[in-house]
Amino acid sequence: MRQGIAAFGAGLLFAAGLVVGGMTQPSKVVGFLDFFGDWDPSLVLVMAGAIAVHAVLFRVVSRRKSPLLAEVFHVPSRRDLTLPLVLGSGLFGIGWGLGGFCPGPGLVSLVTGGQEALAFVASMGAGMLVYEAAQTLGRRAKRARGATDASATEQLAADALAPTANPIDAVSKG
Repeated sequence: MRQGIAAFGAGLLFAAGLVVGGMTQPSKVVGFLDFFGDWDPSLVLVMAGAIAVHAVLFRVVSRRKSPLLAEVFHVPSRRDLTLPLVLGSGLFGIGWGLGGFCPGPGLVSLVTGGQEALAFVASMGAGMLVYEAAQTLGRRAKRARGATDASATEQLAADALAPTANPIDAVSKG
């Protein structure tokens, strides 16, 4: 119960930060990404602030033996670059640049009922469903060919997409 309340509070704080920082305004995001036109550098301050807070708090929190509301810390250990990671990052950047939203601000913007936010979140959801269907078909095809184990990349993707009770797990796997 305490983890759920803490996660909800962290989500509210994150949402408020996105709104105050202007990340829920697609025109501001697209203006930030328009380096050769009417560039709006104000989001640099938002990003710099987020990086500074993380840099300090990560060092403070990581000195603890365990988190306040869990048994262990869930920190990613992989450092390798894979084709799915590079392609996914590229698709994320293209989507962010074209739509002016990334997943967090898109979800926060749903409360406005704006057509841009609704279209973005619907498209994001459709993309997630298509990806999951493709993964399921791929696993079935492998089983049909006699393969019993999924590749490490497929397993990481499946683990990252699996629902989890702890939101930190989802972030640390992504």
